[in-house]
Amino acid sequence: MQLSKSEEELMNILWKQKKAFMKDLLEAYPEPKPATTTVATLLKRMTDKGFVNYKAFGRSREYFPLVKKKDYFSKHVNGLIKNFFNGSPGQFASFFTQETNLSKVELEELKALIDNEIKNLPKGKKTE
Repeated sequence: MQLSKSEEELMNILWKQKKAFMKDLLEAYPEPKPATTTVATLLKRMTDKGFVNYKAFGRSREYFPLVKKKDYFSKHVNGLIKNFFNGSPGQFASFFTQETNLSKVELEELKALIDNEIKNLPKGKKTE
């Protein structure tokens, strides 16, 4: 399941804060801040989708994420690769490196990351 753009924005705030009451979430938004009812609606939808839960303290609720940011975006990127790049990480990498106007230094850093991943592959794992 995926989050809408508004839900992702709120989820990013919640990931950063780890847990927060409504007032904390509203304070974290840039101006113009959304209405309390808008944030409450987003939180309800995100709770129904299984991304967020809360602990009740009287009439207040402390919200916290149920999904890790890394897990959400990993699934999101893998979905992009599957849906837009025929399931080919190589096609995605080619598009990414060509369309993001990376500098030589950034490309070298990316190459170093890939080289490190190759070096850390378990022995016997297929490399093709």
